[in-house]
Amino acid sequence: MPDKLPVIPDDKVSARLREELPGWYLENGWIKRKYSTDGWPTTLMLVNAVAFLSEAAYHHPDLEVTWGKIWIKLKTHSSAGITERDFALAREIEKLALWRPAEGSPMEGTPNKWITAKREP
Repeated sequence: MPDKLPVIPDDKVSARLREELPGWYLENGWIKRKYSTDGWPTTLMLVNAVAFLSEAAYHHPDLEVTWGKIWIKLKTHSSAGITERDFALAREIEKLALWRPAEGSPMEGTPNKWITAKREP
């Protein structure tokens, strides 16, 4: 993959986020998402899981972390904007963060509140 991917115009970024990644939004040149957790241990587990995905993808988001919350910001620095690389990683983060066992699965899933995500602005 080339180092400098084409930047997606802001209007297309916003439209694609609404269609492909509800809950993610464009703000100040970044695509962003806030996840709320049931506390510090779950926040740290999510941070580490996002770090694992990001390192595997070799594309690293900016993170803001506090008790019970994590904000994830993505843009492709080498292209100075939002690219397909950002959408690809955002999709993987979204799948990971919100994954739950399917109904009827042999895995029962955590009884805790765990991780939730609301739509921002």
